[in-house]
Amino acid sequence: MALDDRDAAHLSECLSHGGVAVFPTDTVYGLGCDPGDKRAVQRLYELKGRPADRPAAVMFFDRERALTALTELGERERAAVRALLPGPVTLLLPNRSRRFPLACAPAGSGRERLGLRVPALAGGLAALAALAGPVLQSSANLSGQPDVRRLADVPDTLLGGADLVLDGGELPGVASTVLDLLAYERSGRWRVVREGALPLDAVKRALLLAS
Repeated sequence: MALDDRDAAHLSECLSHGGVAVFPTDTVYGLGCDPGDKRAVQRLYELKGRPADRPAAVMFFDRERALTALTELGERERAAVRALLPGPVTLLLPNRSRRFPLACAPAGSGRERLGLRVPALAGGLAALAALAGPVLQSSANLSGQPDVRRLADVPDTLLGGADLVLDGGELPGVASTVLDLLAYERSGRWRVVREGALPLDAVKRALLLAS
């Protein structure tokens, strides 16, 4: 099911007014809110049953907006962002400016790292690229439960507790690959924390081209 400009506008309005939304991404259905709104973040964590010490990713809907916002990224890190994003990958980057503390350090620790997502918004999801972002984003499932590729499989408690639900049809259903780039600027070292939708060979090729 293709989303349109009205869906994007509704999502933007929901998030800007402290709401929590269920929405499609390039991997699985996500649960999102304004990363600077403490009450909204608490609601999202409560809905999921997510432990308070587990950080969430920050999603931008456009790569250049992310790079503009994250001015402290080094040249090597920026090259990696351009090589890998947008796409089904979450990049763990040094959070030198301690941005987005409610996402990166919900229980008061972990401010030194930022999980960055920029989904590949093609086809029926392209309208979401209009969102200025950023969004605190987690998967639309209960903590510890399988990721969700269809809206019908999102738990009723999340659907009922969300302020907005967007149906993007059936999604690929494999969560993003999580890539640790915390030492990348200094040494070029990286590691895969979680294997997911972006294969290891694709990660290697992208970073080789970026170097």
